[in-house]
Amino acid sequence: MGRKKVIAKREIIPDPKFHDVLVTKFVNALMKHGKKSVAEGIFYRSLDIIEEKMKEEGLKVFKKAIDNVKPHVEVKSRRVGGANYQVPVEVRPARRQSLSSRWIIEFARKRTEKSMDERLAGEFMDAFQMRGGAIKRREDVHRMAEANKAFSHFRF
Repeated sequence: MGRKKVIAKREIIPDPKFHDVLVTKFVNALMKHGKKSVAEGIFYRSLDIIEEKMKEEGLKVFKKAIDNVKPHVEVKSRRVGGANYQVPVEVRPARRQSLSSRWIIEFARKRTEKSMDERLAGEFMDAFQMRGGAIKRREDVHRMAEANKAFSHFRF
């Protein structure tokens, strides 16, 4: 790790349709092999499916789903006196967002619907309604942190 200077965060250009940076970050996480236009197409079609099925604004459902999946605490491994402890730590806002996106994409890919648009839409709707794989992952992370609360004095 460098000690000289703090590296400036790159400016992320908002997406062309909604002019939203969160959408761009999600599309970038969804993208495989540099095929951004394919990832954008999948994302926008999944929002259309949500609007069709739920009769609600797709972008609003997407943002609420991301917020519902964001973890507040997680455990990090810390070595103290020859033993490893799982120490609960608060999650930084940027990491919260990236974890929630990653989990939603991961569980969308595991779903059984026919196309990725439908899978992603299904995972968004499930997360919006506080159910589904991504929400379960967040609950597991929170449960792990709660179970290891006794080691919180080893925080670094």
